[in-house]
Amino acid sequence: MRADGRLRRVDHVLLTRFNLPTGGLEARIRASDSWLTNRWQLFERYCAPSVAAQTTTEFTWVIYFDPESPEWLKQAIRPYVDRGLFRPVFRAEVPTPVLVADLRDIVGRDDGMLLTTNLDNDDGIAVDFLERLRDAVDFDDRRALFVTNGVIKSSDGAYLRRDPENAFCSVAEPWADARTSWDDWHIMLARSMPTVELGGAPGWLQVIHGENVSNRVRGRLVSPRTWGALFPGLLDDVDVPPRGRVLRDHLLWGPLRWVRDTARSTLRRLAVAVFGKDGMLELKARLRR
Repeated sequence: MRADGRLRRVDHVLLTRFNLPTGGLEARIRASDSWLTNRWQLFERYCAPSVAAQTTTEFTWVIYFDPESPEWLKQAIRPYVDRGLFRPVFRAEVPTPVLVADLRDIVGRDDGMLLTTNLDNDDGIAVDFLERLRDAVDFDDRRALFVTNGVIKSSDGAYLRRDPENAFCSVAEPWADARTSWDDWHIMLARSMPTVELGGAPGWLQVIHGENVSNRVRGRLVSPRTWGALFPGLLDDVDVPPRGRVLRDHLLWGPLRWVRDTARSTLRRLAVAVFGKDGMLELKARLRR
């Protein structure tokens, strides 16, 4: 709602990179059939069901695919496209002007406010995630929005995690000067715009699996039943931990993880400050090689 009492029009677009081409070693990894097969399984298990379960339909989901994607993948997305869950776009690269032009064509207008939200293809969102974000847009300038609380799912449990600069980042801004949530790394958005933190119940689900690069168990161990209704079907295969294990985690393992993660976060920010984004990308590539 605007200050003058009129409804604010917000066009909400959910953005996902599925297998956009990247340089170096990552290009070979993302192009491999095993990577694509595993990611598609994770997408169908977590990502797509969580978006389909949203409490609002007032959003558009746009997923970018490599034009050189194998035929089996192009066939696999068809049922989702036919039912209108997402719009596929095939591009070799998506610089900001191209991205904004695509969104204008897909949404069909370019005035008012644009709200874009990043969603990785192996993660999930709570049923009210998109509705909470849209309801928070009560301003007319550019701001980054973060639902700060989420759940991390691993093979040994569910962990409640607070992350004020997580990868499920959103940017709300006027269409006239749109840059989207892909304008910068999620940990750097606060450098170029004000941020809004939305607390409360967990809004996102990160899944720890064998192909994670930076995701790992963080937060404190909790019962998956506590938040199961927010992630229908996505936590059903996680056991409820015994009380003794929860207590040990809260008193010992949780604090140790916090120390580890704080140290890593500090080093990462220092590295970004010293090397910049391009230097960090090169450093990551060297480490992977």
